[in-house]
Amino acid sequence: MDNPKHFSFLVLLFTVNCLLPTLISTEIKVQQNKDGPFVGVNIGTDVSNLLSPSDLVAFLQLQKITQIRLYDSDPEILKALAKTKIRVIVSVPNNQLIAIGSSNATAATWIGRNVAAYYPETLITGISVGDEILTTIPSSAPLLMPAIESLYSALVAANLHTLIKISTPNSASIILDPFPPSQAFFNQSLTPVLTQLLQFLSRTQSPLMMNLYPYYVFVQNKGVVPLENSLFKPLTPSKEMVDPNTLLHYTNVLDAMIDSVYFSMRNLNVTDVVVLVSETGWPSRGDSKEPYATIDNADTYNSNLIKHVFDRSGTPLHPEITSSVYVYELFNEDLRSPPVSEANWGLFYGNSTPVYLLHVSGSGTFLANDTTNQTYCVANVGVDSKTLQTALDWACGPGRANCSEIQPGESCYQPNNVNNHASYAFDSYYQKEGRSAGSCDFKGVAMITTTDPSHGNCIFPGSKTVSNRTSQVVNTTLASGGGRVRFVGYNLTTLCAVEKVLYLLWSFAPGFVLLFISFRII
Repeated sequence: MDNPKHFSFLVLLFTVNCLLPTLISTEIKVQQNKDGPFVGVNIGTDVSNLLSPSDLVAFLQLQKITQIRLYDSDPEILKALAKTKIRVIVSVPNNQLIAIGSSNATAATWIGRNVAAYYPETLITGISVGDEILTTIPSSAPLLMPAIESLYSALVAANLHTLIKISTPNSASIILDPFPPSQAFFNQSLTPVLTQLLQFLSRTQSPLMMNLYPYYVFVQNKGVVPLENSLFKPLTPSKEMVDPNTLLHYTNVLDAMIDSVYFSMRNLNVTDVVVLVSETGWPSRGDSKEPYATIDNADTYNSNLIKHVFDRSGTPLHPEITSSVYVYELFNEDLRSPPVSEANWGLFYGNSTPVYLLHVSGSGTFLANDTTNQTYCVANVGVDSKTLQTALDWACGPGRANCSEIQPGESCYQPNNVNNHASYAFDSYYQKEGRSAGSCDFKGVAMITTTDPSHGNCIFPGSKTVSNRTSQVVNTTLASGGGRVRFVGYNLTTLCAVEKVLYLLWSFAPGFVLLFISFRII
């Protein structure tokens, strides 16, 4: 990189796109898990013909699931997890809270039987004390902190307190007035307990567990909260939610919910506790009163959730820290009581066959249940032609998509309309980028599909019939350097993706971008 002008421009790009969010972020102090954010799964057991513990562990390993949360401390499952790399949170069931909260000896016995007996062969990383105690069993709230403190003392006695964190999962309903996030606050009737809890979490560097469900936010606020915002779908700027007090823009409901927790903690003068999303998900089936509990919506939510976590983009308030999440849940719990949706939150049926096929290509190795070996990027339906044309021009220009097949006389020129041409160009760019997260966006005018858009003699780049040829083209392009900007020696996050910066600049000053990409920077 011998041209100082080129280097100065790259420094400017880095400063604007990477440092500015950190400069304007607030003072949260707790460091991100050294391994980065993760996606885990909750495992409920109200399942007929549930896999045996050994088969369950084998299935988790097959699916490359390395983080799980149990709703109890099943000894057989904990034994089966021994000497695996699977990390597990065990739980104190609600019906045991009174006994543990009333007796230090009972708490010590519980730690001995359910934690110390298995650690370190079984990688127990956390204990969740009860589940939504403050809202489901408010009469037990006075015993919550005594139980947590007693369990912690038992961990200290076993010298495990720095290795195993203790927290308690809370319902989103403990927060009042959650949107805009800046005006959110905890239910004041719960303040005494929450203050003690947050002080404990701060002292022990443990996370605040929150069960956050954009599904319920959407269902309870239809007409106010768009479905797209709830499903992490790409949005046009006009559909983004804006906090009028901070001017922060929210592109999805989950980020807004997480930030409402941070603002609520700030109101209690707590700024060093991170949020762990202990439950989130979307039901795949419902009754006639649950029309949005569908396979497509569940697939979209969980696929986009996983990609969102591994993008490590944080939240608008805290872009520097991304919450880890546990998907609710691994299996459909078919023994659950109505409504129908209660039995249909799982990624898999009890026999381990997938309920739907996730689309998480480019998001690490999490979940083998991923069919994105054959996915395509096409134009969204209903987008105006002018907006599509702008995105098409970018894909064929700065995006360096191969658009030769949509030229006059070529196999994909017909039908001669912007929707068809844009779909081909989008898919070309998407495949060229290795179907990476965010490469099928184009400011919200594109979507990922498993339906092959090829027609007649027009074969789209993502089609299996040309997959080998496509792979060769991509490899050749990358090897040649062909105008792509490469950073050597910099570990930049997705916030620093040059393509995103160029895309934004292209919208306002295409001439400037074309001038920039004419340079070959190695």
